Amino acid sequence: MQAWIHASIHWLLAALALPKVGLSAIFLVSLVSATLLPLGSEPVVFAYAKAVPDMFWPAVAAATVGNTLGGIITYYMGLGAEKAFERWKERHGHAAASHEHEAARRAKPAGLAQIGGRWHPHISQWVHKLGPAVMFFTWLPVVGDPLCAVGGWLKLPFWPSVFYMALGKFVRYAGMTAGLLWVFPGLL
Repeated sequence: MQAWIHASIHWLLAALALPKVGLSAIFLVSLVSATLLPLGSEPVVFAYAKAVPDMFWPAVAAATVGNTLGGIITYYMGLGAEKAFERWKERHGHAAASHEHEAARRAKPAGLAQIGGRWHPHISQWVHKLGPAVMFFTWLPVVGDPLCAVGGWLKLPFWPSVFYMALGKFVRYAGMTAGLLWVFPGLL
């Protein structure tokens, strides 16, 4: 029995070894880290690129695709939340009141008691001004993942948003991984 357990553990560790399933592991970790879950994928990409240097570009590509798909999921979560909020307002008779509130809000400066907080109008205006190009910044820590949801909530055009999202994430993975490999050549 003990030999079977030892063999099973050895098989599992061999099956999960980074060089064998590295790209799929990078893809999965990158996808999950692009949702609102706090998980970083950069260390996985760096470790794989360090362990298998010939796979630098495939690792960056797998991370970019996974992280972009995670961003798309978050975009649709924002879009779904906006649609659910609108349905809720209609069902509870807030549709007419929200139009009056919007007109009153535009007539006077935004205050702390405003729905969405005092920064909501500024951020909304900034996102609408930049349009889908704002999705380039989804690679940023802390604000990047919520920005995907905001893009969905504000109904930014989907395919241009995906393009800018993928471009930003590619630049992040390529730059960060190359930088870490350059700064820490002897690590691992």
